[in-house]
Amino acid sequence: MLTSKILARYDAYLRIEKGLSANTAASYCHDVDHLQRFIAASHSHSSKIEGNGESVIASGDGDDIDITTITRQQLEQFLCTLHDLGISPRSQARMISGIKSFYKYLEMEGLITVNPTTLLPAPRMGQHLPEVLTVAEIDSMIEAIDLSHQQGQRNRAIIEVLYGCGLRVSELIDLRLSQLFPQDEYIVVVGKGDKQRLVPISQEALRQVDLYIEQTRSNQVVRRGCEDILFLNRRGAKLSRVMIFNIVKQLCQLAGIRKNVSPHTLRHSFATHLLEGGANLRAIQQMLGHESIATTQIYVHIDRSTLRNEILNHHPRNKKKQY
Repeated sequence: MLTSKILARYDAYLRIEKGLSANTAASYCHDVDHLQRFIAASHSHSSKIEGNGESVIASGDGDDIDITTITRQQLEQFLCTLHDLGISPRSQARMISGIKSFYKYLEMEGLITVNPTTLLPAPRMGQHLPEVLTVAEIDSMIEAIDLSHQQGQRNRAIIEVLYGCGLRVSELIDLRLSQLFPQDEYIVVVGKGDKQRLVPISQEALRQVDLYIEQTRSNQVVRRGCEDILFLNRRGAKLSRVMIFNIVKQLCQLAGIRKNVSPHTLRHSFATHLLEGGANLRAIQQMLGHESIATTQIYVHIDRSTLRNEILNHHPRNKKKQY
């Protein structure tokens, strides 16, 4: 039976027999959808199609996956991916609960004889992971920026890029003007091990960057060797990691946010909000640079429009009305 048919029956069971609301039932089905898309992407990622002497990663269809044959090992890989993406323990626990509910239903219906989720561990709620900000909290940070200040527009652009692209601090301070491709709405990011990746950037983030360049950066005296660096301090030199930490901490204080927040919190919030908004796990991994991308040639074989839409259509900042 196709997964879509099983999910339709499961949805009816949740609403009619369990009496759950439409939103709650949809959330439970959404958890299963995340799982099947992850398994499908894992299969296609491991299967390479040879073409023109180069390898191309094939794309998969979640409905091609027999959801009743998924193993505990695959489920554990899925949980490891959630952890690696920085998804909060609370969100992980909620997704595990939804998946366990689904497999209990399969067992009850006789569609499986062994339940792979029986001994599936839940995340430790007490484990130390960076905080995740809500969309409202990030909005309040942005609203706390004093745009009349000399560096106000720069700080606005920094927060938009950090959160909108899920960058590490080191990637942000090393970001160069030559790595911006506004017409394609992409930036080239140099991550760990000097590995490059393409990251979609929203029109709003680009607009704030353009305002910063026009209002502040273009009027600065730039230090030698920093001509191509995007974000500069008042002396025309590259920003330090400490400076980014100070900017984020100060904005949190002004916004009344009492969580233990660092620039990396915005990166984790980026991943969590995309996942909760329905973005594909593999796409999020690629945006965060968790998968090795050795050379720029690989980018030729990435479905740029699909990856771009995964981020731009699901990221909450891209849904906001421009003003």
